[in-house]
Amino acid sequence: MNLINHQFRLAARPSGLPKRSDWNYTEEPVRDPGPGQFVVKNQYISLDPAMRGWMNEGRSYIEPVKIGDVMRAGAVGRVVASQNPNFKTGEHVFGVLGMQEYATTDGTGINKIDPNLAPLPVYLGALGITGLTAYFGLLEIGKPVAGDTVVVSGAAGATGMVVGQIAKIKGCRAVGIAGGPDKCDYAVRELGFDACIDYKSENVMESLRRHCPKGINIYFDNVGGEILDAALALLARQARVVLCGAISQYNSTSSIKGPANYLSLLVNSARMEGFIVFNYAARYGEGIRELATWRAQGKLKTREDIVEGLQTFPETLLKLFSGENFGKLMIKCAD
Repeated sequence: MNLINHQFRLAARPSGLPKRSDWNYTEEPVRDPGPGQFVVKNQYISLDPAMRGWMNEGRSYIEPVKIGDVMRAGAVGRVVASQNPNFKTGEHVFGVLGMQEYATTDGTGINKIDPNLAPLPVYLGALGITGLTAYFGLLEIGKPVAGDTVVVSGAAGATGMVVGQIAKIKGCRAVGIAGGPDKCDYAVRELGFDACIDYKSENVMESLRRHCPKGINIYFDNVGGEILDAALALLARQARVVLCGAISQYNSTSSIKGPANYLSLLVNSARMEGFIVFNYAARYGEGIRELATWRAQGKLKTREDIVEGLQTFPETLLKLFSGENFGKLMIKCAD
């Protein structure tokens, strides 16, 4: 094939925030697919907080990215050459295809998608891993009941905005925590949250007490740190705390700050449980079907933050940790 593939390969384990020198930007020819293989032209590549953990060496729920390997990333793209009878040229697919322009795969873990049902970027957001994270985390771990008060941090992020909307669909009150008036206004006016707390200008504990006078039944945590502690202090009896992420801690150069108010779990007969969306891989189809139905009914809105150019990856990734992204962050590759 007369094509050149550009890639970001991990060059070093970051200390603190990742920097451009932690990757090598490389290029190589795209080879013809072998028997059972096919080549995908990545069109949109997902940027996720979990990437920071994948760059660290050590035990986790998934093997770390090895030094010299293409950076792990989910992507949607189009099949441009195939020797796999199950994937034809011109079809669109989603999978872990890497931070690169072209990916060669045997189809393991790759799913076909229909761009006529939703725009391609939506398959990286509400109909992708972030939407599924919200779906299974809230419904399977949080187990919402109509009338519950559901609080979600990172409410204007890709996962948080879906959590709040599912909470409303299930008849709950939804209280978000986000950074800045624009994000909070969007959560309330566009997504239907009952309230949203601006952690940059408000006292989170006081605001949570005001918006959750009977306590918090479900807290969906995306940030950890001080905001997790504030939520723990205000739990209702038999509350459920869903640990999805801790973005405030990912780039710490010192020890991770654990929850100080954990005894609230004992006092309120509450529970706190972490989860990984990959645990529900066998049920992805179920989740996508329901999320797509809600979207078609106008009950689930999506928002994407799209940055053009693969070469922007190191700087674009940092938007996740500064709170600059508004919606699902992704990179659009050149056509």
